[in-house]
Amino acid sequence: MSDAGNWCLIESDPGVFTQLIAEMGVSGVQVEEVWDFDNIANLNPVYGLIFLFKYDQNTAADTMELDQSQHSTTTDHVFFAKQVINNACATQAILSILMNRNDIDLGKELVQFREFAQDLPPDMKGLTISNSENIRRVHNSFARSEAFVNEQQPASGQDEDLFHFISYVPIHGALYELDGLNPAPINLGPCTDADWLSKVRPIIEARMATYSSSEIRFNLMAVCKDRTLVLTEQIDAADRKIENAEKKLARAVQTLRSERELLSVFLSDEQEKRERYRSENARRKHNFIPLVNVLLRKLADKDKLAELIDTAGRKANERAARRRELQQQQVQQQGPAR
Repeated sequence: MSDAGNWCLIESDPGVFTQLIAEMGVSGVQVEEVWDFDNIANLNPVYGLIFLFKYDQNTAADTMELDQSQHSTTTDHVFFAKQVINNACATQAILSILMNRNDIDLGKELVQFREFAQDLPPDMKGLTISNSENIRRVHNSFARSEAFVNEQQPASGQDEDLFHFISYVPIHGALYELDGLNPAPINLGPCTDADWLSKVRPIIEARMATYSSSEIRFNLMAVCKDRTLVLTEQIDAADRKIENAEKKLARAVQTLRSERELLSVFLSDEQEKRERYRSENARRKHNFIPLVNVLLRKLADKDKLAELIDTAGRKANERAARRRELQQQQVQQQGPAR
């Protein structure tokens, strides 16, 4: 691995990584720090994980020797780049996730970069990253005078802790560990988009357990869909549910109103019937025949009798037609409501 050259150290921070990804032209992606695996599902969809840990060359060599059987022999479907320069492991870990996802809008420049480098061997991919003016410019724009991450041996020769970034990402039905210091990707077994987070958890926890109890300097970050987009989509979905519920409620209210109107007609009929009963019962107690005969003769003499008969018949027909109309509306509206 070459010297740091003109690649600076950058801070392990989700805000830095989110802005770095955006300035590389990627849309709809952000980085969130993971404090608790139990709550990581709240960030779904999660595209990949970036793990920062203290780097021990002796431990790393032992781990690489144990993991040789897991190194993928076929990497055509995995975008894997060797890390050929110092200080670039943060950006390389991010690219390891972005380059292996087909559900991320990479932007024009990274799409062209992936198309150019896809078929290159891992070491040439690493050189292509190091020689990318756009990627190096964005990376160096986040330079800090004091950074948490340090992959360089101090010039003084004194011991200093080194830290390193690696990525975990599901690719074509398998969980991969992508570490630019390894010769190839490590296939950690089959997975799906639904269960890969549960499968990577014990792997990361086991890696942390290899350190002494006094070592707590770990950092885990999730590369996930932009939460503003996720929340906006959820709000839109809630609005659609509200609209559908309001439409169903409006239909139900209209049905109930029709039912009420029909019941009101029935009630009016019943009230009229009761009034008629009272009138009829009153007439039963009195002899109105002489009076009726006189009235009918008077109405007939004035040519009013036929008009009154027509009016009474028309009102009776109108009430009957209205009842039929309301009954028909009730049947039609109750059908879709069920």
